[in-house]
Amino acid sequence: MIKTGFIGLGAMGIGMARNLRKAGLLTTVWNRNIDKAYNLAAELNCIAAASLQHLAQTCDSIVICISADEDVQSVITQLLPHLKPHSLIIDCSTVSATTACNCAKQLTAVQCDFLDAPVSGGVEGARLGTLAIMVGGAESAFTRAQPILQAMGKTITHFGQSGAGQSAKATNQILCAGAIQAAAEAMAFAKAAGLPLDKVIDTLSKGAGSSWYFTHRAPNMINNSYAGGFKVRLHEKDLRICRDMAQQHGAQLPLIEMTLIQYRRLIEQGYGDEDISTLFRLKDALFNH
Repeated sequence: MIKTGFIGLGAMGIGMARNLRKAGLLTTVWNRNIDKAYNLAAELNCIAAASLQHLAQTCDSIVICISADEDVQSVITQLLPHLKPHSLIIDCSTVSATTACNCAKQLTAVQCDFLDAPVSGGVEGARLGTLAIMVGGAESAFTRAQPILQAMGKTITHFGQSGAGQSAKATNQILCAGAIQAAAEAMAFAKAAGLPLDKVIDTLSKGAGSSWYFTHRAPNMINNSYAGGFKVRLHEKDLRICRDMAQQHGAQLPLIEMTLIQYRRLIEQGYGDEDISTLFRLKDALFNH
């Protein structure tokens, strides 16, 4: 059995960890909030590591799913002195391609493999094990990681060397921005027109203009309830990464800039921890009801 550890038990990570345990791969979990680790370990009958050192010393492979570049770099730095030779590190966080390349370089120096493997599919995909996983790194490491990746995802694609997975995820995050902008604006328009919104969702979700976000998040807009899902502040962080990567090519992308402005407004209004479908609040306010 591949002894796999999991770092980061947030909304996405907890479902991914459960699926790894279901596949017989997960042995150890760690989280910055240690109570989360103890609770999940009790549920899954596995070990809650007291430290990153403990996790590194007892696992052959480690999956990371945390929030920011600096957090990923900090975790890698803490793991490095304690990793077994030839350990496999799979980072499912969303960070910059530059951070992924830096981590790969550090781990290669201690004879360990690294894959940047960000995911998409929402908390639903994490729970059901149907995530899309975008992978960068050596082909040999990608092959070695198949049992772990297949336990968490349904669509698993190797895009190239280190950093390529993060570049693919940045592309995905731009698509998500466009989809939620369109869904929120369309629903605000339909509301202003006096249409029955449940019928709008049922009918248009089967049409050419539909998207995953329209089908799965437009109901939030009807119910004015935006719990769970993909937090505004996290997508804002991701879009700042996209903006920085675009600027390296001398480009400024209007969709990113507009969405960042609107997300900043939502965060200032106290909605930063709500699902990004809360963008409907701003679109709805455009209409004189």
